Amino acid sequence: MTDTVRGLGRDARQALREGPAGIARRQRTRLTEAVAHARANSPFYRDLYRDLPDRVDDPTLLPVTDKKLLMAHFDDWLTDLAVTRAKVDEFLADPGLVGHRFQGKYMVATTSGTTGVRGLFLSDDRYAAVHLALGSRANSGLGPRATLRVLTHAGRTAVVAATGGHFYSVASTARFRLDHPWLGRILRVFSINQPLPELVAELNDYNPASIAGFLSLLTALAGEQEAGRLHIRPAMVLPGGETVSDQARQRIATAFGAMVRPAYMATECALLAFSCGHGWYHVNADWVVVEPVDADHRPVPPGQPSHTALISNLANRVQPILRYDLGDGMLVRPDPCPCGSPLPAIRVQGRAADLVTLPAASGDTVGLSPMLFGTLLDRVPGVERYQLVQTAPDRLRVRLRPKIGADGDQVWRTVQEELSRLLAEHRVGGVRLERGEEAPEQASSGKVRRIIPLVKP
Repeated sequence: MTDTVRGLGRDARQALREGPAGIARRQRTRLTEAVAHARANSPFYRDLYRDLPDRVDDPTLLPVTDKKLLMAHFDDWLTDLAVTRAKVDEFLADPGLVGHRFQGKYMVATTSGTTGVRGLFLSDDRYAAVHLALGSRANSGLGPRATLRVLTHAGRTAVVAATGGHFYSVASTARFRLDHPWLGRILRVFSINQPLPELVAELNDYNPASIAGFLSLLTALAGEQEAGRLHIRPAMVLPGGETVSDQARQRIATAFGAMVRPAYMATECALLAFSCGHGWYHVNADWVVVEPVDADHRPVPPGQPSHTALISNLANRVQPILRYDLGDGMLVRPDPCPCGSPLPAIRVQGRAADLVTLPAASGDTVGLSPMLFGTLLDRVPGVERYQLVQTAPDRLRVRLRPKIGADGDQVWRTVQEELSRLLAEHRVGGVRLERGEEAPEQASSGKVRRIIPLVKP
């Protein structure tokens, strides 16, 4: 695999040297190959593309797909017909297999996402090699001072993530550690499921050179650093999963004295884009097609915000993701980015999230990441869809849609017990849990925002 990564890395560097023309040429070639592979090996795509030309290098010719459609055709969607939904579900039921290869070939990651539809996503070693090869783009421009700090911290990387499931950040980290055991001491996952003081103590002991995690959690850690309870000096902080404002970026950079490089990725496409020092995400357009579109999936010109974005992942062959509605609004920069990158520059507008601020038993307040609630409710048996809404500083309302055949009252009792346990673990006191009889509400975009903090005045 090492030789493959080196070859892909050389090509990635050459693409940047060739500029927009070379990037576009690679994209067209890889799109043509991805479509041909999907048609030849996926029964779902063979049927979906039956009326298309024999050769397709224009993404706008492809029908739009989404998570609900693809998951409904899971067994016919994959190009490896030995993979079935039942077999994947059985694998995912064992948390001890996180990061291990399914059927000896594939990494598996799960997500519920904002639509509430659980997604199961597979990737192979080729996909991982492309991801590794493109990683150098994200790490460019580190500078001698930051590089020295990385070396003095022995390159230790902390990934602060939701554990207890096959989520991408945890599964990919575990996969990397299994493949490279010698890296076990410098790449470690820290669970967001533990109380903040315990997380702070663990990070102080580990003293990472870089730290990655969801923005809301990293913002809370920046507060701990400002208060003097956390005292780490990473060279780089990598927020992901939520839109990073200039204010949030500056606060984190100042608190840690670090370079802040937000990551824009999705479980469906982990190699989507990397950020530059000017606050833009640069799409890896030689391996990903990103199309900003309006509500009717018509193209939106650069400089105008889109309703959503369609992506085509050109590296995933086992589970083709082509012209897939990601659900994120974005804006494409109409002129070259000042950083000098020839890759398209975008701003993402659809993934913002805030901490849920609740009263502490001590009389102060506690800020909890939305991911804490989301990963807990994802695991409750019998829940098909949910939405947790903070309706007052001390009140949480839970809207539930139980699965067909599930006892709704029993599901609610389990949710109450799990949420009460979570709040107690984080020293939250005096919060009332309400059962909402209404269904989870959709936004105008069709998304269901699963965790909704109280709007601050």
